[in-house]
Amino acid sequence: MKPGLAVLALLCLLTLATPARAGEVQVAVAANFVGPLARISRAFTAASGHTLKVSSGSTGKFHAQIVNGAPFDVLLAGDDETPRKLIASGHALAGSQFTYAVGRLVLWSAQPGLVDAQGAVLASGQIRHVAIANPKTAPYGAAAVQYLRARGLTDTLKRKLVTGESIAQTFQFVATGNAELGLVALSQVQVPGRPVVGSYWLVPQNLHDEIRQDAVLLNPGRGNAAAQALLDFLKTDTARRVMRDHGYGP
Repeated sequence: MKPGLAVLALLCLLTLATPARAGEVQVAVAANFVGPLARISRAFTAASGHTLKVSSGSTGKFHAQIVNGAPFDVLLAGDDETPRKLIASGHALAGSQFTYAVGRLVLWSAQPGLVDAQGAVLASGQIRHVAIANPKTAPYGAAAVQYLRARGLTDTLKRKLVTGESIAQTFQFVATGNAELGLVALSQVQVPGRPVVGSYWLVPQNLHDEIRQDAVLLNPGRGNAAAQALLDFLKTDTARRVMRDHGYGP
């Protein structure tokens, strides 16, 4: 073999033997999905070498930040409407949106035995404060308002409602005793490997819109192989098992 061809062959072999360069993904994630994403992130990094830089908060606030130039690569929203809006406004890639999980709403108290099997405690006179997430920016807050309307409790509870900026803050209101009850995400209450704290009741899904949580590739993530790899990983059996463990539907 001629020297030049030998060098070329060696370079080809070295290229094939070199693993793909690990990358980083800037992820904006709805507050309810922080726990599952932490577990998924570890599995994703182990499988791909890529790492995540995660920011959590309410989906509505992320929408405003993204429109104003926030450099997120991927949005894991708490709804399916926000990704559609971002695609329509040219801030996300058309065709990249998909539902990664379906969330469940629960009535929860940090006090054991307070929440009954029908959620009737919500209408009792003994409750002074009920926490919900901001329905304008948090999908779980919007679902909570729909549920209260369906039960005819809006007027009864309007002076007792305590509103959190996100579902994470709403959970904290209840966990710290600032509210006896809260309408929060099942994933916050059902944590794998930990006993359930307090008492809860699963709100029937026919009393509010389905909480479809969609992912989308944002403009800064175009061409970022790690960002696309994360979106693909969310569709794997490994990721779906984690979601099921945390109470999410398929």
